[in-house]
Formats: sequence, structure tokens, C-alpha cells
Amino acid sequence: MKALVKTKPQVGLELIDIPEPEVGPNDVKVQVLRTGICGTDVHIQRWDPWAQKVVQTPRIIGHEFCGRIVEVGELVTGLELGQIVSGEGHYVCGRCRACLAGRREVCANTQGIGYAVDGAMSEYFVFPAANVWVHPQNIDLDVAAIFDPFGNAVHTALQFPCLAEDVLVSGAGPIGIMAALVAQFQGARNVVLSDLSDERLELAKKLGIKNTINVGHSELKETFGALGLKEGFDVGLEMSGSPVAIRSMINHMVHGGRMALLGTPISEVSLDLTTVIFNMLTIQGVTGRRIFETWYAASALVSSGLDISGVITDRLPYTDFEEAFAIAANGKSGKVVLNWES
Repeated sequence: MKALVKTKPQVGLELIDIPEPEVGPNDVKVQVLRTGICGTDVHIQRWDPWAQKVVQTPRIIGHEFCGRIVEVGELVTGLELGQIVSGEGHYVCGRCRACLAGRREVCANTQGIGYAVDGAMSEYFVFPAANVWVHPQNIDLDVAAIFDPFGNAVHTALQFPCLAEDVLVSGAGPIGIMAALVAQFQGARNVVLSDLSDERLELAKKLGIKNTINVGHSELKETFGALGLKEGFDVGLEMSGSPVAIRSMINHMVHGGRMALLGTPISEVSLDLTTVIFNMLTIQGVTGRRIFETWYAASALVSSGLDISGVITDRLPYTDFEEAFAIAANGKSGKVVLNWES
């Protein structure tokens, strides 16, 4: 089968032939139909310091996917051939304190597919039945492929109630746009999405985000008067990982405001903790998804009418992966999806 592999510790990826994976007694095998390109995949392709620290080669990349079940292990129950599925991208140990308490999303021994273990950018993928999420059969396959990053957005946006609140979302990448859509869908009074990319902010507007601001050209506080804000934002969703954006968010929150941080800085960030303390701000770190509560929430949002399909701006065959990665890395696109059907 074909697979997209980081074969050597250097820049680039290779599409190579490898043996099809074998199915264990507790596993399922899927024919991969679509994969999304994540920022993590771009880091691995670029072989930046994070990738050099975390990834051992050779490694099949990719953790955003959907596929069709073609084989199940002999001990697997409740799953059927032909079902359209995605997979929770974190393999957990099942024995640490968090796992035993049913809080698998904070497992101390998590291994992420596509970087710690082999991922899903291949024609066939085998993974544990315990990690399978079954989609409705009529789901748009491109949308099904991005339920992993959509789950990131949902997990972040549901950290704090947004109903009737003023919400600041920093970072208009695909996950940031989806988080803004979720906050708006929850009934936030105002949602403001900030970024440095006019192209991504324009995409957000097309998808229904009314208030966007390019903080490279304008001051965030300029939004206050137009929106009737007196003190600042009630809820902040930080999706960029930018130290400047994090510090700016802290300075634009109301006293008692609540911040959820998903964006991952690539270096240490200095913060004004005096403001955090005296303004009694809550800062909540977020990673991944609640297993599987976030998946249920994401599915319910889609079935209730939240349309995230417009976040996908580029669809290419997997053989055009080099072009697809260039698009994903340019900082201007929405989500990029690879089609693995022949």
C-alpha cells in the first residue's frame, strides 16, 4: 500500500510502498478515504525543532482521517464492516490515575498517532477498536476527516459558557475559525476573531463571523466602541500560540474573565502574572478532546445545523501531497484535505 512517511530525519516527506498493516484481536482496519493536514504534520514535514525532539523516523504521519471499516479483530464487538469512522488520535495507557478515573484525555502516558506512533496517511490504517468513532453513513467525507481538529475547537469553545458573553478568539486558522463558529452557535453576544492574515479573516467572514480584526493593522481595543464593550471580553479562546496574542488577550479581558488556551507556543512565553492575579483571570490549558464526550458534542453540533464544510478550502488527491502541504503551510488557506480513494 501507499503511505506518506517521514523516512529520514530531514526536511520533506516521501510517498512510498509499505506492507499493509495486520489486524490484532482488538483492532479495526479501515480503508482510508480522506485525511486532513494538521499543523503538526507541517511541523514534521519541515523537520523543525519540535519535530526533531518528538518524532522518530521512519514514521507514517497523519491523525486527521476518516475511513471505511474493512476488517475487525476477533475480539471486537459493536462495529461492522462498511461503517464510516474516524479515530481518537491519542492512545492512552488505561492504567494511570486519570484513565482509571475515566478521564482518558489527561492520560499521563498518551501517545499521539502520526508522531509518537504510526498515523493514518496511508491507504489502510489499523488502530484499536476503543479509539473508533462511528459517523452517520450520510456524512460528508471531507467533514468526517476533520472531526479531530473540529473536536479541538469544540473542546476549547465549550470550556466556558458563551451564552450572552463577549468572546475573543485569537488565531483565524481553521481551528480558530471553527472555535469562533461554535462560540457564535452557542449564543455568544459578540464574537471577535483576530489574526494577521487578511485571507483567513475574509474566509471567516464568508462563514458568518461578523467581527474580525487584523491586529497587524488595527488595535484590538478599537472593537470596544462598536460592540458596546466597556471593560473587555468575558471569554477568550487563544488558538494561535503567539506570545503577543496571549499577552494581548490577558490585557483585554474583563476582571474575572476566563481564557482557554489551545494554541501551542514554540518557545517560552513571558506573562504579566500581576494582571492575571489582580484581575482574577482564569486560564485553562486545553489539548485534544474529551474522550469521547467532545466527539458526541461535535456530532450533535453538526446534526443541529452547524456547517463547518466551508472551513475546507482545498481538496487534492494524496499523490499531490507536496502541493497540498505547501498550501497548508502558507498561512492563508483554510483546511486542506487529501483524497485517498483511487
